[in-house]
Amino acid sequence: MTAVEHHPPIVERASRTLAWRTEDDTRAFAARLASHPAINNAFIELHGDLGAGKTTLVRHLLHALGVQGRIKSPTYAVVEPYELPGLSAWHFDFYRFTDPREWEDAGFRDIFASPGLKIAEWPEKAAGLLPVADLVIRIGADADETRHVTLHAHTPIGQELLG
Repeated sequence: MTAVEHHPPIVERASRTLAWRTEDDTRAFAARLASHPAINNAFIELHGDLGAGKTTLVRHLLHALGVQGRIKSPTYAVVEPYELPGLSAWHFDFYRFTDPREWEDAGFRDIFASPGLKIAEWPEKAAGLLPVADLVIRIGADADETRHVTLHAHTPIGQELLG
């Protein structure tokens, strides 16, 4: 028996495509995502060009989960932690991430091994260090400000979030 036969895929890759025409559409999606219990232990990757709306989505999601006040982009800090009753959340922005040693030095391995929500912008900059994402969100922006969004679930948690 081969390893593939012995360990079949845990989940078939599920996908969905959306269009967000306004920021209210982004806010509504974030609220639906926040309503799933699986969000409390999910890893979500966000892909898209600068200005596509990745940080806007994170802000709406964290507000929907109960974070009060300003939510800033962790572009320079790489990670911003949030503590809520019953939920730890970390917002990563790997845009300026260049040194894999920083992964260990900053304790990112421990964060990803712990329970809680992890959201990563620019995850390709930390390729090979990140675990498999439960949900991958790709955001593309049109000239008319419409956002074309593709969601890919890679795990049972990701499938629940798509549901």
